[in-house]
Amino acid sequence: MQIKDLGEFGVIDLLTRMVVGQRSGPGNAGAFSFNLTVDNGDDTAAWSPSTSGTINELFTTDTMVEGVHFTRETTPWHDLGWKSLASNISDVASMGGRPAYALITLGLPPQTEVSDLESLYQGMLEIGNEYGLAIVGGDMVRSPVVFITVALTGVMHGQPMVRTAARPGDKVAVTGHLGSSGGGLENPAEDGAAADYLRVSHRRPRPAVAAGQTLAEFEIATAMDVSDGLADDLAKLCRASGVSGRIFSDRLPVHPFLSSRFPDDCVELALGGGEDYVLLFTGRPAKINHLVSRLPAGAAVVGEIIAGEPGRVTVVDAGGQELPARNRGWDHFDSAQD
Repeated sequence: MQIKDLGEFGVIDLLTRMVVGQRSGPGNAGAFSFNLTVDNGDDTAAWSPSTSGTINELFTTDTMVEGVHFTRETTPWHDLGWKSLASNISDVASMGGRPAYALITLGLPPQTEVSDLESLYQGMLEIGNEYGLAIVGGDMVRSPVVFITVALTGVMHGQPMVRTAARPGDKVAVTGHLGSSGGGLENPAEDGAAADYLRVSHRRPRPAVAAGQTLAEFEIATAMDVSDGLADDLAKLCRASGVSGRIFSDRLPVHPFLSSRFPDDCVELALGGGEDYVLLFTGRPAKINHLVSRLPAGAAVVGEIIAGEPGRVTVVDAGGQELPARNRGWDHFDSAQD
């Protein structure tokens, strides 16, 4: 069997079972009373540096590889620096935390221009300064293609939001517009207000840190960020919680610029475009409806949690008819991505 036969998330499940099942214990951290509060399988790991559990430290990592996650034609160096940190900040935001420190590992061909490297770090510094994080070190290696790996820590008061607490009867909501990043990837060279908005949505996404804080303040227990597409990410959340989900296609918050530029494809972009970095969350209907009304424009109730096969997600139209499944979301080891 090859990893493409398992798929990305089958591989993750396999490795998670090995790591959790075969490690001997908390290791050296236990001697310092560091209590692990979120283990493998969520947007970040989390631990509390005290027995009270009032403060949690978060830790996440992500990698961007040239030719897989970006090309130099669609993502300039400056924007690549911004985006490489944005995906990690979004993971921290999904738990209700704030970013703190970052370590950067770079893989670079020897022919890389110094000016391009400076542009890359300028983008990193811009988003870091805006969101209150500091780059504190890293590593650099020779590589045939550019890759960037970010390891990011975050901090928060209280308990992190996780993927495992959704219950049948919960409403499913998002904190902002969906599909805009995917729309920006489709036509990187077009002109006009719509094209500019979509291109910026793809190249310089804005992690929903403030929205994550609001969700945590309202004691939302279940959340994650939308990085691989709404349908795919809701399926991950449902699988982790042991439930099924239903998405209402007529309630997806699509920005007018996306619907005007892609009138026939905006729903599919909203479902599977990926890299929107809004937050997906669930909870009891009254709480979710009240919370959505307090969030910025684009926040919306988009579905519901139901009993059923863990991880199964269906999409229905306004009349309740199930829409046919398409290639919604990203799997690194799916042959369709080759």
